[in-house]
Amino acid sequence: MRLVFAGTPEPALPSLRALAAAGHDIAAVITRADAPLGRKRILTPSPVAVAAEELGLPVIRANHLDAAVTERVAALDAELGVIVAYGGLVREPLLSLPREGWINLHFSLLPRWRGAAPVQRALIAGERTTGASVFRLVPELDAGDLLGTTEYDVPEGTTAGDVLAALADSGASLLADVVADVAAGCARDTAQVGEPTFAPKLQLTDGRISWDLPQRVVFDRIRGVTPEPGAHTAIDGARLKLLEVRPAPSGDRLPPGTIRLIGRDVLIGTADEALQLVRVQPAGKPAMAATDWWRGLRTDEVRVDAPENPTTVTGDPT
Repeated sequence: MRLVFAGTPEPALPSLRALAAAGHDIAAVITRADAPLGRKRILTPSPVAVAAEELGLPVIRANHLDAAVTERVAALDAELGVIVAYGGLVREPLLSLPREGWINLHFSLLPRWRGAAPVQRALIAGERTTGASVFRLVPELDAGDLLGTTEYDVPEGTTAGDVLAALADSGASLLADVVADVAAGCARDTAQVGEPTFAPKLQLTDGRISWDLPQRVVFDRIRGVTPEPGAHTAIDGARLKLLEVRPAPSGDRLPPGTIRLIGRDVLIGTADEALQLVRVQPAGKPAMAATDWWRGLRTDEVRVDAPENPTTVTGDPT
């Protein structure tokens, strides 16, 4: 088919490459504009822009699918639009331009977790099964008919980044099959069934950990916000990023938010069993093993700042 593809981050790459490998005519790739990244704020193209240029595909850089983008897409005479994690909404008249409309690969089992952060919200909610869906775009958010789904059992301890990488691969295969069915005229539309849940974009504050909750709840939140926006706590007003955490191997208990070295492990208390800090990043310093960070404190015990009465947190907010 003659396609227009819209996507931006790493999870969209397997889909773009799968469609190119299948021999479809990708008339253009729409991606968000180059963005300043890192401490030096260097303008950097999106992962999809880099991959599209490597594949020799025309690239349209745009942060909004506005009238100018609509005019450019209209000139392409595409049969189908495909969107994977672009980061913006497709509205009329662009929605109706391709002859077969637009389809979207979404990383959840719809109608669960409609919205921008489905994997993250599913993990925070403690779900052990998720998946990917390909559906037809309609004006209502993520509400169109399903064209295919694939399930994924979430391995214990994996983060949102891990799950998203796995779904990007399995979802790309699903998407390629659906596009082949659309091309052959045998795609089957199925209405979504069930009560929708919603997955709004995460904010930095979603990563601030409340240690007075049960270990499982805290652990699932940390997994869900890793790597973005990142789990963190604060000690004397300085942010401590929690890069890798796991349940305490010995089942120790500590008061919520209390950090101690027990044996060779740096543990932090929750409402029941403790968690083990494995890798952390103090404000203004590189990532390090939690044991190295602890040795530098030269203390027997630390208490984190209370989330309900936060101080001004210093350090890199990203």
